[in-house]
Amino acid sequence: MTYTIVPMTYDHVPQVAEIERMCFSDPWSERMLREHLDNQCAAALVAQGEDGTVLGYAGLLVVLDEGYITNVAVRPLYRRQGIAADLLTVFDRFAQGNHLAFLTLEVRSSNAPALALYEKLGYRRMGLRKHYYEHPREDAVIMTRGYTNAAETTES
Repeated sequence: MTYTIVPMTYDHVPQVAEIERMCFSDPWSERMLREHLDNQCAAALVAQGEDGTVLGYAGLLVVLDEGYITNVAVRPLYRRQGIAADLLTVFDRFAQGNHLAFLTLEVRSSNAPALALYEKLGYRRMGLRKHYYEHPREDAVIMTRGYTNAAETTES
């Protein structure tokens, strides 16, 4: 399977909304996805197949030197093929290149495949958000990857 990682555009929104509905009990709407694209502090990537099909996507919100991964989702048919890891690797390079202190995200405590992926990519369990998710009610594991190259203030 061949795909490329590209910045998400408004043209991708309907397919990303479809993936949201497949993957999440409280999916983002097309309006919410467009608002994310309009946010100057946000970025979103898609893994796009040769035929233009969006196979997966990931979103990021940057606040000062902190990175918050908003969502990571892959169409069920294309899971376990490296797509989520590739998307997160782009955000990892962005974080390092822009001297972010960390990237962080929440994941359902029952989502063992995602927890294993994030740990493999260097994220560590940093805490728990009790009853964070609805439908069904479930705790979220807070996972964070820190960077030692965070911006340091120097004066000449």
